[in-house]
Amino acid sequence: MLVDLLSYTGTKGGMETYTRELYRQLGRMDTGLDFVALASKEGARLDLSWFPGDVIRSRMSGENRFVWAFGELVGSGWHARRRQADLVHCPATLGPIRTSMPTVITLHDMLYWSHPDLMTTPLYTRPVMWMERRAAANARRLITDSQVSADEIVKYLGFPRERLHVVLLAADRPEEVPFVDRAAENLLLASGQRRPHKNWDRLIRAMALVDEEDRPRLVITGGRGEDPLAAVVTETGMGEWVELRGWVEDDELRGLRSRARAMVFPTLAEGFGLPVLEAMVEGLPVLASDLPVLREVGGDAALWFDPLDLESIAGAIRTVSTRPDVLPAMAAAGLEQAAQFSWERVAEETLAIFELTLAGR
Repeated sequence: MLVDLLSYTGTKGGMETYTRELYRQLGRMDTGLDFVALASKEGARLDLSWFPGDVIRSRMSGENRFVWAFGELVGSGWHARRRQADLVHCPATLGPIRTSMPTVITLHDMLYWSHPDLMTTPLYTRPVMWMERRAAANARRLITDSQVSADEIVKYLGFPRERLHVVLLAADRPEEVPFVDRAAENLLLASGQRRPHKNWDRLIRAMALVDEEDRPRLVITGGRGEDPLAAVVTETGMGEWVELRGWVEDDELRGLRSRARAMVFPTLAEGFGLPVLEAMVEGLPVLASDLPVLREVGGDAALWFDPLDLESIAGAIRTVSTRPDVLPAMAAAGLEQAAQFSWERVAEETLAIFELTLAGR
């Protein structure tokens, strides 16, 4: 079985977490499958020891959009034929447009279709939509992360519901969640790329509506290079309260989670919302956009707000800033909600889809 890792460069967040944890868990199971990965040239410098099989180090770049697109559409299928693979899995949304063997694609979201106005590079939107449509047309089965995404795949691509599978994601659970005094420091944490749909500018503007004596500090991680949020911080005068950290390693992110009162997730659209689950599994209270897809993840455990309403966001911030007494109950509710999700279940359900696809050859 060939696994397409061309997009895996160590810099792409949630999709890479999914790929890594899925195959780490599959490696612990008796799957009866032999896995071979097709990696990008950046993969040569990465630790891929989590992958349970051989790794083909290609010359294709996962950082170069055009080279990556060619590799996904054509290169992965060529390597699968060369290796005489019985099955191809593409875990990062795109895949080959023609294969002789069955292909399974994990299509994480339909944001280019549902929110084209919020995509970073408008000129890239139409090509991505074309690639997603062609790859899905070739796929024997699709996997997606949420019921909301499944509904959108049917709506926009017309993909048959009976060949579409929802596998909810998970987050690493620590063996023990230590007690943390969340009231000790008035700090909020937010993490994510600087794409427009993440809605960071409204979060910063909402901070400015909170009285100074109640206003927490906010750390936003996840940016790369020159941070576009710096201009918003300057415009709103929030420089004393908002720190833009950029990309941080996992250990540093866990350290921030251990100090924060809550994680804030003001997104306008998601395919799942993994940051919500990653916070809850560590006992970190969550403030998040009231979206159906995030409700699938957070249930009743988060403090929900309207991501388009600055006062609604500010109200949620004031609650955790001025009422530390609510934090223990929020943390407990989040831990209970997160316990419903596991990578073991993700791997078991995914393996069942692989077996179903192979049986239908």
